[in-house]
This record gives sequence, C-alpha cells and structure tokens, in this order.
Amino acid sequence: MRPGATLSRSPVSDRVPARDGGDLVVLGVEAALLATAVVIGAVLNHRGVDLHAEAAPLYATWRPHLGWGTPVALLVAAAVLGPGLRWARAARWGPLLFAGYLAAVAWTLALALVDGWSAGLARRLTPQAEYLHEVPRVTDVGRMLVGFTDRILDFQPDSWSTHTAGHPPGALLLFVGLDRIGLGGGTAAALACVLVGATVAVSVPVTLRALGAGEAGRAVLPFLVLLPGAVWVGASADGVFTGVVAAGLALLAVRGPAIALAGGLLLGFALYLSYGFVLVAPLALAVLALRPARRRGAMFAGAAGVAAVVVVFTVAGFQWWRGYDLVVERYYQGWAANRPYGYWVWANLAALLLAAGPVAGPALRRALLAARAGRGAVTRVGSGPSVPLASGPEPGGSAVRGLVRHHRLVALAWRAREPTMLLPAAAALAVAAADLSGMSKAEVERIWLPFAVWLLVAVAHLPAPARRWWLAGQALTALAVNHLLFTVS
Repeated sequence: MRPGATLSRSPVSDRVPARDGGDLVVLGVEAALLATAVVIGAVLNHRGVDLHAEAAPLYATWRPHLGWGTPVALLVAAAVLGPGLRWARAARWGPLLFAGYLAAVAWTLALALVDGWSAGLARRLTPQAEYLHEVPRVTDVGRMLVGFTDRILDFQPDSWSTHTAGHPPGALLLFVGLDRIGLGGGTAAALACVLVGATVAVSVPVTLRALGAGEAGRAVLPFLVLLPGAVWVGASADGVFTGVVAAGLALLAVRGPAIALAGGLLLGFALYLSYGFVLVAPLALAVLALRPARRRGAMFAGAAGVAAVVVVFTVAGFQWWRGYDLVVERYYQGWAANRPYGYWVWANLAALLLAAGPVAGPALRRALLAARAGRGAVTRVGSGPSVPLASGPEPGGSAVRGLVRHHRLVALAWRAREPTMLLPAAAALAVAAADLSGMSKAEVERIWLPFAVWLLVAVAHLPAPARRWWLAGQALTALAVNHLLFTVS
C-alpha cells in the first residue's frame, strides 16, 4: 500500500456485534415509514388531493405484471448473491470493475424489460414531457442556448416541454448530440441512460480505492450492481446524471492535477444537467478533504474545470442563475403548486428508501456508530507508526467544517476522516437540503439517485456475514417495485 494511504478496518464491526438488534429496529422504522406513506398517499388520493402520484410515494401506477426480463433479473441477482459476492472479496481490481459494470448493465436492462422492450425502453423517453420531444426543434445549438431561458415559462406557444424547461440546457444537448451522430430516437437514448448510469458500479469503488478505502469499495460494489434505483436508471435521463456526477467525483479523487481538472469539467457540466447539482458541493468537498495528498492542487484544478464550463455556457448565451429563477416560477406553474408540502417533505424519504434500498438505514446507523466510537480505527499507513487520521488539522478543513457545523452526522464523520462515514454523511446533507427546499415534491426516487448511490457507501460498515442477506433484500425491493408498479420517468 502506498505511503499516505488509509486503511479501513471496518470500524463498526469491531465494536458492534453482527447480530445487532438495532439494525432490525431501524428496518422496522423504515417499514413503518413506507407503510405510512403508502396508506396516507392512498387516502389523500381517494379524497381528491392533488398528489399527482397514483402509487404515492412513488410516481407510478399500480400494475402487477411479469415480463420476459423477469427470469433474467432473477438470474443476475442469483449470480451476484452467489459467486459474485465471494469473487468481489478477492478478484483483481480491473476484472472486478469490468464484471461489476457488465452485471449492473444486465440488472438494469433486465428490470427495464420486465415492462417489455417498447414500454420499458424504446418508448420510455418519447412522451411529450421528455427531452426527445424537443430534439427535432433544435436546428441551431447556438440560437437555442441564447434563447433557452425565454422558453422556460409555461403557457406560451414555444414553451419547452416539462423536463426540458425544468433543467439547464446540458440535458437537452446530450440528446441532441446523440441525434447528430446518428443515434436518435427512443431506443438509443434509453440505452445511453442505462450504459452511463451503470458506470456508478465503477466510479464509486474507484473513488473509495483512491481515498484509501479499497476494501470498502469491494464491499460496496455488489450493492451498486443490484441497486434498487436501477428501476429508474433504465430508462430516465437521471441515469445519465447519476453516472456523470459519480464519474466527476471519482476523477476528483484520483491523483494528478490533469485528472482532477477532468473531474471538475464533468462536475461543471453536471451543473448544466440539473440545477439541483449545486448540492453535489458537499460530496466534492468531502472527496477533496479525504484525498491522501495534494488536496490544494486538486481543489484548484477541479475548480478551474468547473469555472471553464460555466464560462463556456455563459459566453454561449445561457445564464444559469437566470434560468434557475425562471425554473422556480415554472415549477409552481405546474403540479408543484398543488402537491402538498406537508406530505411530500417526509414521504420523499420513503421514495428514497425504495431507490436506495432497505439497507440504507441500518448502514447509515452503523456509520454513525463508527463515527462516534471509532475515530482511531482508521489509520494512516506509512513508514512510521500508525497515527489516527483525525489527530491533526487538514488543509481545507475550515471550509468543510463551516458547511457542516450544524449537522451532527456530518460533523462526527468529519472528525473521523473516514470515506465510508463522510461520503454518506455528505450525501445525506444534500438530500436534507433538497427535501426541505420544497423544490423536490415527489419523483425523488429518480431525482435523488446521484446522492442515493453515495449513501450506500455506508454498507461497508455492515458485518460481512450479514451483507448477503441485506443484498438479497435490495434485490427483492427492486423486483417488487418493478413487478407491482409501472414506473414513470
């Protein structure tokens, strides 16, 4: 192991027994939250309250069904739960990441094909509200960027469709680009979402390994492969968004200023995929703070990459801040004006639970216990004796401490300086901010996917003997959602 790396010893498992009743208590709380959200959602729908979600808390319709993707999904789950889980512990990194990516693609495609080729993939991105509806109308990219904000508000002849208006132009540009290179239409767009979204099974473990937590990366990878949120990766544009954000953070973690610059470029472009990705900042700061060396150089390189993207879009004619102001107005021109904040502010968490899976709560609990009790369990490995990683100040610490001063979980994780604590805590902070903002009323099962995958980093704190059962629960969650409901992107 290189000098300056960190060694993760699964801090919680040394202090908390594998059979810990606390995990079952958290699982019970999750079940109660989900059941309450479903029951109250059904009551509100029956009373005519405008939830605009038949199967609240998910944006979906109740439709129990099977499809020819069903046996494929079962086979993929069995392969990952059986030999795949054992192989992940000892395989070489290159083959492991390649196999993990292929398995994630297979899992996502299989879930999509439960709905059939047409409904699950080919026509998923073709409705009027989607980006593909606008692709034929973009004949001049420069003119589109200059006039983009003029078409955000609704109730005018040339208003953008719902998804296009609700996002910066980067999302539309991706699908215009596919069309220009001969990959137009719903099938190519859906497959692009799957192929890019599945890269989180590579990006997240690579990030952890670069931050000195390679064993944690091995533990997390199977959970990223059998991600319940794959139901929405295949196929929605949020699958692409999730892959872009995860890749940007991974490049920010890897050594070398040129690579950090590339990471900054991707994260800068992410700001033009979704306005909500300003909330990726806590994750980016966490990655920079956890880098074993050259934090300052990586920070400047990453910031330069973000700034370069902002300058390019601004010079091209799109003003991000102006677009955001208009999107807030457009948001409340539609369903958001009627969707009750008092329901969605907590029911959103039930939807997130179905995307991240039931393991999220117990894993976060274990990470919190580790942050409280195991600061010295993560050590810096070098030529001398091991030193607790939290024993001294780190460059850039004041910025992160200022960000998380009033967030207990993040503050504890910050003091521990452990990737499997700090990254999930930063993701939880981003989710909390998005939830309280009132700009995420419903549909968060796909919108929050870029944060959900980082919450799952905490599964590294689960005792190894229990992981197979938790992973099976993840797979069953995805299968249940996909077979009981018809999800809408």
